[in-house]
Amino acid sequence: MQSRRICIGCEFRYEAAIATAAVFQVQPHAAGWATVARQAWTTRPELRRHGYRDLYGNTCQRMTLPVGASTIRYDAVVEVPDATEDVDLEAAETPAEFLPDDVLVYTLPSRYILPDVLADEAWQLFASVKPGYRRVLAICDYVHGHLRFSHDTSTPLTTAADAHATGAGVCRDFTHLAITFCRALSIPARYVFGYLPEIDVPPLSEPMDFAAWMEVYLDGRWWTFDPRNNQQRKGRVLIGQGRDALDVAMVTTYGGPILRGMQVWAHEVDTEPGAEPP
Repeated sequence: MQSRRICIGCEFRYEAAIATAAVFQVQPHAAGWATVARQAWTTRPELRRHGYRDLYGNTCQRMTLPVGASTIRYDAVVEVPDATEDVDLEAAETPAEFLPDDVLVYTLPSRYILPDVLADEAWQLFASVKPGYRRVLAICDYVHGHLRFSHDTSTPLTTAADAHATGAGVCRDFTHLAITFCRALSIPARYVFGYLPEIDVPPLSEPMDFAAWMEVYLDGRWWTFDPRNNQQRKGRVLIGQGRDALDVAMVTTYGGPILRGMQVWAHEVDTEPGAEPP
C-alpha cells in the first residue's frame, strides 16, 4: 500500500509558581497505523524526561516543569497508509457473553460516559436499526446532527449527558456521546485521540487541534468511527486510547501551572526520503 508522509507535533508554553510534575501524552501509539520516521523533544529550559507505557499501552513522558516559564515541544514525521479506515456494513455485534475479558470494561459507565443515564434515549433512537456496523453509523449520524461544534458550551467537567442536553460541544463531546449510546446498547466502544491532518478534505476554519474519535468492537475487532467529522479520513495518527478523555489527557499536571499557549500541527510534507518538514 502506498503511504503519505505527515509532519505532526505540538508545543506547550507554561508559567509555573512552583516546580510542577507533569505527564505528556502526545506521541503516536504503537498500535496505530503511523510509522515514526523520526521524532524529537525540545524543552526550554532543558528538562529531564522519563518515558513509560500506561495501563492502556499509551506512550507517556514524565517531566517536571520548573519555576517560571517553560516550553515543551514535540516534533515527528510519520508514514501513514494512503487509505481511509476499513468499512464493513455487515460487521455484527458480539453478544456480551462472548466478549473478550479485556473488552468488557468498554461497556461500562466511566467519568464522562453515562450509558445508564441515556439508556432510554439510546433504545428509543436506535433499537429499530439493524444491529452492528449500520447501527453504529446511525449513532454517528445522530450525534453529528444533534450537536453543534462550539468551544463556548463545553468545559473539562462536561459529560455526555450534559452535551446531549445542551446540543453543543467540542470533538471530545461528540465522541463521548456516541460512545455513551454504544455502551447503552452493550456495544463496546473506547475513546481515542490523536492528530488528524486535513488530507483530501476541505480545511476547517478553526485552528488545528488534537482530534477525538472512537473505536467500536464489532465482529472480533476494533473499527474506527468519527462522530464529529462523520466520514472516513486519511492520515489519522493515534496517540491514546482509554475509557474516556480522562484516561488520555494530553497533559496531566500535579499542580496549577498557567498554560500560556498551545499549538498543534498535522500536515502532509514532501514524500521524498530525507525531506525536511517546513
